[in-house]
Amino acid sequence: MPTHTRIRMFNTKETYPNQSLDNDLCQAVVAGNTVYVRGQIGTNFKGELVGLGDPRAQTEQAMKNIKQLLEEAGSDMTHIVKTTTYITDPRFREPVYQEAGRWLKGVFPISTGLVVSGLAQPEWLVEIDVIAVIPDKK
Repeated sequence: MPTHTRIRMFNTKETYPNQSLDNDLCQAVVAGNTVYVRGQIGTNFKGELVGLGDPRAQTEQAMKNIKQLLEEAGSDMTHIVKTTTYITDPRFREPVYQEAGRWLKGVFPISTGLVVSGLAQPEWLVEIDVIAVIPDKK
């Protein structure tokens, strides 16, 4: 009996054709009542970048992805307990956190924010991963 469920499995050969990779990954894992969501960026699930050069637009797309993945896992945005946000420029902090905050109003997760020298693709400006719970059925 599996102890976890993998959501939206993929291989990096398809998602990173410009790199020599061959890794089996997934977008989210449900383990018990916990959902771990892979870092989401400004690319939709069709592989199209939304918001080239625009950290706010990329954050909005990342949050749309997170919402969809949590729903597929049986949870939702109100059950996020932790976020980790990576930005490639400290000047992006306000637009990124303003947009993410719009999606998390009233949720009060714990949060870690990091400024990094780069993400997996140079056009990505922000990446957000979350941990959420699946509420008990009443």
